[in-house]
Amino acid sequence: MSRKTNRREFIKTTALAGAGLWVGRSGQVFALGIHPRRISPNEKLNVAAIGAGGMGGGDIASIGKTENVVALCDVDENRAAESFKRFPSAKRYTDFRKMFDEMGNQIDACNVSTPDHTHAVAAMWAMKLGKHVYVQKPLTHDVYEARELTKAAAKYKVATQMGNQGTANPGLREAVEVIRAGTIGPVREVHVWTNRPVWPQGIKKRPPGQPVPKTLNWDLWLGTAPWREYNEAYLPFKWRGWYDFGTGALGDMACHTANMPFMALKLGYPTSVEPVKTAEMNDETYPLWSVIEYQFPARGDMPPVKWTWYDGGNDKPAWVNERLRELAHGMKIPDSGCLLIGDKGVLFSPDDYGAEYKLLPEKDFEGFQPPAPTLPRSPGHYAEWINACKGGPPAMSNFSYSGPLTETVVLGCVALRAGHKIEWDGPNMRITNDRDANKLLRREYRKGWYL
Repeated sequence: MSRKTNRREFIKTTALAGAGLWVGRSGQVFALGIHPRRISPNEKLNVAAIGAGGMGGGDIASIGKTENVVALCDVDENRAAESFKRFPSAKRYTDFRKMFDEMGNQIDACNVSTPDHTHAVAAMWAMKLGKHVYVQKPLTHDVYEARELTKAAAKYKVATQMGNQGTANPGLREAVEVIRAGTIGPVREVHVWTNRPVWPQGIKKRPPGQPVPKTLNWDLWLGTAPWREYNEAYLPFKWRGWYDFGTGALGDMACHTANMPFMALKLGYPTSVEPVKTAEMNDETYPLWSVIEYQFPARGDMPPVKWTWYDGGNDKPAWVNERLRELAHGMKIPDSGCLLIGDKGVLFSPDDYGAEYKLLPEKDFEGFQPPAPTLPRSPGHYAEWINACKGGPPAMSNFSYSGPLTETVVLGCVALRAGHKIEWDGPNMRITNDRDANKLLRREYRKGWYL
């Protein structure tokens, strides 16, 4: 390939020629859609971490207890230092594209635990090379990205999982069974809340540029996002509140806290999403608090559902907790949780993951015995994905489930930024009442980045 021909042009050319090829940064050609290597249950996976510090460090440490960690990719040497120390024989990279160029045939699976705005590109590149992928929540930054990853997982026949670990908890699966058994009757209302954000939000202006730390590759950290100067206001962790990088409190936590009701009620696509009340909005970061209302249509014999989301922790209005306490029959309202309001009672989950639940009013459910299990019980969050990579059953939070869940969650971020109720045509992935708002479904990536 000529040095003057860029990667994007060459990929387009080969695609048009029907070659079905992918060209890496080095010019190496890979077959698109290759099948994953067959791995026996007794064999170890060769795993790479894309994002090896912070949450990624915890993810790869857990995976590395039973599997081979062969590569660690992180743009921040300091952030990934503990993982580098834990896996000294793993090859180190700052750019996952180079990692795939050099080690593509030596990697079976990837853990992606980068900031939200680079989840999709890293996961997609891995899947196109036939690599199994585990991706931290939220699965993607954008609605479009979630739809594309869902389709790609099916196309490339790889084992996938999103990092909403509550899905593996037996308490969540039992709560799903309780709801589906009709214990509290048809559910028409869901309320979900969180103590997030626990990082700065409501910031109206970008801070001035600062010198980039020597251990950080700022250009690679920005990845798909538009260029801006470095400032410590963005990382670590604080990127979650900025539109270009994160998905705010809703994106950070709803894949956990709304997971159980979404699964139990088989919610699928909403018909509308509305930011009914919010703190002051701005052009750079998510608001200090918000109340967002989703409307879902009937599903089979299940009635329509109104799902209301509340975030803001101590910044949210006092009436929120008062309303939740009333719905919970006077129970103390924790920092995070959810309520499913049925015709015959209420299921109250007082934790982030839907792993605990109470049936209310308590007197009506004295002596209650859960229904016989209908869902399999998990061998453990990471083990579930690892087993799937080795030919076992799909992880319950595989992309066919977690993709649509993420779409629904980040559609709320779109409604927030649009500033009004949006009407949603889910099958066609289109906002029908505001043509301009459709631009918020998909970002334009910076040059050199694409799905």
